[in-house]
Amino acid sequence: MKKFMLFIGGLIALLILLANLGPMVLLGLSIWLLYVIFKQFIKSDSTGGKIGWVILGLLVLSIALSNIYAVLGVAAAYVLYLIYTNWKKDDGQSAEQVVESNDPFANFERQWAELNN
Repeated sequence: MKKFMLFIGGLIALLILLANLGPMVLLGLSIWLLYVIFKQFIKSDSTGGKIGWVILGLLVLSIALSNIYAVLGVAAAYVLYLIYTNWKKDDGQSAEQVVESNDPFANFERQWAELNN
């Protein structure tokens, strides 16, 4: 039942991630453009150039703020990662329970590897 719930949660997170993929790209692009504009603002010596870079920066900032719900896509990607790690952790626990048994015939391969080392 736990694997089924992880699968359903992963499916929902994947759909949210895919729905917000375009805004995530635009948000990343606008953040990069804001960085470039800031660097050009610092390099500019004239007052008119600085005013132009500020106006352009405000325009790009408004684009970035309009795509702020892309953070939901980033959160969905993080949730998808957590579900993936929990899925793998569940697989590891079932194998670990077999190794912890004291029956020598059940753990023959592990004991053989220990003898060879």
